[in-house]
Amino acid sequence: MLPIDDHDLARCVACGLCLPACPTWRVTGLERASPRGRIAAMRAVQWDGAPVDAEFAAMMDECVECRGCEPVCPAFVPFGHLMEAARAGLRAERVAGRRRGMVRRTGEWFGYRVVLPRHRLLMALTWLAWLAQRLRVVPRRLGLPLLSARSLRRPLARSVVGRGEASGADAVYLFPGCVMDAWMREDHRAAIHVIEAAGGQVRLPGRGSDCCGALHLHAGRIGEAARLLERVIGSMPGDAPVLVDSAGCGAVLKDAGRVVGTAEARSFATRVVDVHEWLMGREIRGLSLTGASVVVQDPCHLRHVQNADAAVRATLSKAFEVVEVDDGGLCCGAGGAYALLEPALAGRIRDRKVEAVARAGADRGDYRVASANPGCVMHLRAGGVDARHSMSLLADAIAPPLATTEDR
Repeated sequence: MLPIDDHDLARCVACGLCLPACPTWRVTGLERASPRGRIAAMRAVQWDGAPVDAEFAAMMDECVECRGCEPVCPAFVPFGHLMEAARAGLRAERVAGRRRGMVRRTGEWFGYRVVLPRHRLLMALTWLAWLAQRLRVVPRRLGLPLLSARSLRRPLARSVVGRGEASGADAVYLFPGCVMDAWMREDHRAAIHVIEAAGGQVRLPGRGSDCCGALHLHAGRIGEAARLLERVIGSMPGDAPVLVDSAGCGAVLKDAGRVVGTAEARSFATRVVDVHEWLMGREIRGLSLTGASVVVQDPCHLRHVQNADAAVRATLSKAFEVVEVDDGGLCCGAGGAYALLEPALAGRIRDRKVEAVARAGADRGDYRVASANPGCVMHLRAGGVDARHSMSLLADAIAPPLATTEDR
């Protein structure tokens, strides 16, 4: 038996409308690689006593969990929640462990249990990655951004009012997260610059905000995700808005009430706002139209889960001509840790996105690609796309220009 809600599992009517919205079905054409096929497999295990075997584990592992199927589903199947529960069941049954090799299992344990919840350790490993980049031993396919020693030496706290409880009409928290603060800290600084230009006073969370558990939740590590979320909630007391500039983090923070299941978590979730949503109705001082074109790549958890894609366009359009891709918001293949764990499928999915971006920018001359999620930015860059975080693009468009990395 899997820890799946039978009512949610029964919602699917097998209509097939989800298939075109599923990136793994689009690149394979296989029923087993579709939401409908995966739900059929879950039902076979849950209701018919089918074995929880390696084949079932492979079907669950190969899902990007982009949740692109949810907005097109007429029965409102919460597919993402089903996938989380199915993966949790696989961990309990230890079937997935038998399918995976020792190296992958050890790597997952080290990443999820040791590194991500301990930001100082993550930063120490990031310094090792910086050294490895200088020695040219980091494979490009990993998509690791070019790390800056100057940026790593300067904590994000130096760019804000301070830490502690945010109070006052214009006070906001900015959630730094784990990987983004370690590898893309300059995008956080850019977000701070834009927020302040819009009248916000930024504070950082206190102790306990090392990781929100988004990657853990994707992997079916629901208990670990809940514990990390409880720490995050405690790190940002009061009632000030919690701004998030990482789509995956924002999605799980907005879902804290369901994951943690307490009144405090539900109250906290109502304070979480994607940074574009907060900026959408505000004047950003010094920002004007640049005449440049920006192709928008929607991170899945911003578009399909948070429904904040319109806010991204409204914010970017204050400075750029926004250009759409023609693939209906399909996933780029990043999927949290998916690109690392399922590189072959992730690469095929990214190839489709790269082609869509190229079509969108074909007659635009020099253009940028904007994405509001660190995993998407890194994955697209590894595929040769000049992708940047939307906050970085906006910050550079504010006059006078945002200071260079060396000046920050």
